[in-house]
Amino acid sequence: MKTGAGRVLIIAGSDSGGGAGVQADIKTVTMLGGYAATAISALTVQNTLGVSAVHPVPPEVIEAQGRAVLDDIGADAIKTGMLGDAAAIAAATRLIDSAGGAPAVIDPVMIAKGGAALLAAEAIGAVMSQLVPRAALLTPNAPEAAALTGLTVETTDDLRRAGEALLEQGAGAVLMKSGHLDGERLTDILMTRHGETLFEGPRLDTRHSHGTGCTLASACATGLAQGLDLTAAVARAWDYVHRAIAGAPGLGSGHGPLDHGWPLR
Repeated sequence: MKTGAGRVLIIAGSDSGGGAGVQADIKTVTMLGGYAATAISALTVQNTLGVSAVHPVPPEVIEAQGRAVLDDIGADAIKTGMLGDAAAIAAATRLIDSAGGAPAVIDPVMIAKGGAALLAAEAIGAVMSQLVPRAALLTPNAPEAAALTGLTVETTDDLRRAGEALLEQGAGAVLMKSGHLDGERLTDILMTRHGETLFEGPRLDTRHSHGTGCTLASACATGLAQGLDLTAAVARAWDYVHRAIAGAPGLGSGHGPLDHGWPLR
């Protein structure tokens, strides 16, 4: 393991409700013993009932935030979340390229839990051409995998086919998430060019799952920043998220947040 906490630069949007986005990212990195720094890509007006407004941050400001962090504090891993449009994706790409080889965990955020679009449709090509080839780990859910690959993703075998397509596009590894698929059990698949590892467990019957994807990707990034190998980083992240969902505090009238602070209790 590397010395120090494990520095994670998060390039993502702000969630005023605190359940997802950089708020979830910072909580996750901190609870797993890492150090979180941020480059905010957008301000969202949202709570558990949904997103009512999005204010994009200019791409030059996104990049300036990240460069300020990299030039002084540095980063052992980068995590991207909501980027919004092609210009924001280009800014994130430049930051990844200037981070001295720090692994990038790419969460291709496209739609909020409540259904609001968080990525311009015309920017999907930029995700595929710029971010996917730079991903040490890509973490799409089923709808995101379908949008990126053009494939139907409704079963576990569909997840595998989409994962193979994303590996062919240049991703170092993909964690294909099954939460949007039907069934009483979840089977997430970590795929690399050398094989796959399954992460399986019961589906938790709850509406309090806002920020699950952000949290999982940030937990994975923290593990990589701390020197864990990929499988160990994903395994710890998967367990952290499962327990955070199980302990969700029940806040709000809609899709409530997870219990990011469960290790304290």
